[in-house]
Amino acid sequence: MSHKVILFGYGKFGRDIADNLHEHGSEVLLVESDMQRYEAALKQGFFSCRLIDVTSDESLLDLPIRKEDQLVCVMDDDHLNVFLVLSLRALFPENRILAISDSIHATSKLKMAGADKVIDLYAISANRIHNILNKPVATRFLEGFVEGSHEYRFQEIVIPEGSFLHGKMLAEIDFRRYGVLFIGMIDAELGNSFIFVTTGLEHKLDSGDIIVCIGHDEDVERFEEIIKLPEEPRL
Repeated sequence: MSHKVILFGYGKFGRDIADNLHEHGSEVLLVESDMQRYEAALKQGFFSCRLIDVTSDESLLDLPIRKEDQLVCVMDDDHLNVFLVLSLRALFPENRILAISDSIHATSKLKMAGADKVIDLYAISANRIHNILNKPVATRFLEGFVEGSHEYRFQEIVIPEGSFLHGKMLAEIDFRRYGVLFIGMIDAELGNSFIFVTTGLEHKLDSGDIIVCIGHDEDVERFEEIIKLPEEPRL
């Protein structure tokens, strides 16, 4: 029996995800708690759409959710998203739950609430993501989750003490040779603010800085091990 995607939220991330899934023939049920977004979804042709109070267990239980369906939580409100994940985990313990976060603080809460996978976009908007990733790659990333392959993932990586990255400028590092795509970083010297890759500014990497990358699971894991080395290896 084929599964469907239950997409909670038709906001800043939900719209793009819904469009991509729809274009690729996935069965999607949209769930919204906001009347305007619900009506916007209907206008875009998403007739398989429910307007409910997502804080109500009774309303959630009324949804046609099977244990093989994928639950994707992309509510714009971080607190509501965490609450929703917590409720869904309790009500549907066998389903796999994906959540998207654009807040560092919300990510850990979503994981503790029971999300199987959290995509942490930090301060990156959906539009900025599409400027880095062409649509087929972004779609394969999401479909990798819903199909169970976990092909791609976002990862925050702390530059360790003694790493060859320490002291280097971003322009000196060819992240692609390691199979990962550099998204942005958190520079401790600049007040721990997130620096997006397209800002056009040059930055020096230091141990303790956090870099954010996307790549295949094995490439990301290998890259995390490589940057522990004191000298950059020849590949």
